[in-house]
Amino acid sequence: MPTQISVRDVIKARGDRLLLDGVSLTVRPGERIGIVGENGAGKSTLLDLLAGRDRPDQGAVTTVAEGGAEFLAQTPQLPADRSVGDAIDAALCELRAMERRLRELEAALDGASAATLAEYGDLLTSFELRGGYEADARVDKAMHGLGLAHTDRTRLLGSLSGGEQARLGLACLIAASPEVMFLDEPTNHLDESALDWLEAALLAHRGTVVAVSHDRTFLERVATAILEVDEARRTVVRYGGGYQGLIAERAAARQRWEQAYAQWCEETRRLEEFTVTTAHAVAGGRGMKDNNKMAYDRAGGRVQASVAGRVRNAQERLRRLHDDPVPKPPEPLRFTARPLAGADGDGRAAEGDLVTLREVRVGNRLYVHDLTVPAGQRLLIHGGNGAGKSTLLRTMAGVLEPDEGTVTRRGRIGYLAQEIPVRRPTERVLETFGKGLPLTEGEQAELLLSYGLFRARDLHVPVGSLSAGQRRRLALARLLARPADLLLLDEPANHLALALVEELEEALERWTGALVVVSHDRHLRRRFTGRIRRMESGRLPA
Repeated sequence: MPTQISVRDVIKARGDRLLLDGVSLTVRPGERIGIVGENGAGKSTLLDLLAGRDRPDQGAVTTVAEGGAEFLAQTPQLPADRSVGDAIDAALCELRAMERRLRELEAALDGASAATLAEYGDLLTSFELRGGYEADARVDKAMHGLGLAHTDRTRLLGSLSGGEQARLGLACLIAASPEVMFLDEPTNHLDESALDWLEAALLAHRGTVVAVSHDRTFLERVATAILEVDEARRTVVRYGGGYQGLIAERAAARQRWEQAYAQWCEETRRLEEFTVTTAHAVAGGRGMKDNNKMAYDRAGGRVQASVAGRVRNAQERLRRLHDDPVPKPPEPLRFTARPLAGADGDGRAAEGDLVTLREVRVGNRLYVHDLTVPAGQRLLIHGGNGAGKSTLLRTMAGVLEPDEGTVTRRGRIGYLAQEIPVRRPTERVLETFGKGLPLTEGEQAELLLSYGLFRARDLHVPVGSLSAGQRRRLALARLLARPADLLLLDEPANHLALALVEELEEALERWTGALVVVSHDRHLRRRFTGRIRRMESGRLPA
């Protein structure tokens, strides 16, 4: 198939930080590409380059799209005093201009020149491919599917909420139906019915879709290929087969890594054993036969020289192996349900009810009549933005005191907040991780590195210079290292690379303690084994 988007040897930096170094890739017509990577790795930068909103420092980006290429802005690019109808008209202006030109050409078709007929034919084909005749109907369907059906077209954009503006921008893009769509986190601000509608609309789109997204269900359903922005290597890796192709290739890469490490260990052990035992045998010499000293010396000298040469070769191979070791693959993430000191201080896991809320009220954000989390219970809470989910978890964790009611806690609680504050920006990563752990600094470093969340060179980086994703990984590492009876996790998938989220979910499946998770992640909810409850307007139904 022909290339629609071509990236050749692109280099791009932000300030003094190099994001992309020598990146080359292609996108073919009709592909639906998902762009993934850690927070701050350069996903939005890559999308801007592909869409022509930004230029590379070096290299070239070429996009061929006769039917138009449009970028989904998070809010309509119009002043706040313009109306919803104005935003729709702006989105459809190209299609309406095409339609006006078609009418003009139709009026002059009798006796028209070959050039006019060719122009009319080309324009009609392009208009029909973009669904120009159905554009207004597509607007109505998009507004309905994205929860904006009852929004007055005369309403001013400035009166819309951020979520409403984002959904209006998405409806306008779908209605315009450009040949290439560029979308940055399109699933934000959408409820489940709107998500289902959006995914169906993108699957039905005849053109190309390029979308940055952390939503695994969206990627599973929509993406035909994945581009992963690799922050460490400053490059972009392409995976065929959509999201499942990414997961399969990562599993295969992990298996290859484990095999390479096992082979390195075995070869190192064999060579070390050979050099020690052989050198010892040479040093010990061998017995003289028939008291023939001259023959013994000649034969012994030849044998010793031969063996010594083999020992030197083995030592050289061993040196090379140690100079270029295969690092040990990190162990799978694993939470521990055995606290250092249980509720009664005897080192056993707490039993019975761990958290109980009675008639708890926090302003107008939260009201809980009766909620109890016993040992071993698994509970997932979901709901719309502003439903009170984070307030509930902060109250359960003791971070927030209620205005009314009582909260009773027992046992050891591990809490992962949705946003990770930086209270001591100059403190180093290892120092923050090790606070309160009964381990030496070397043991702390070994434990932190064993999770695979940080590299050795990151351990002495100031916490204040970490990205949101790195702060999230540090908070997760602290949680892994400190045993608990109850885990309270607020949007645990936020800011984490997709592979790490998958590993985190597997760790939670193995977790035997009590668990309360707040998440909007549909993939996590689908895999969750436990009770699932929806929270609305600050209330958690029984």
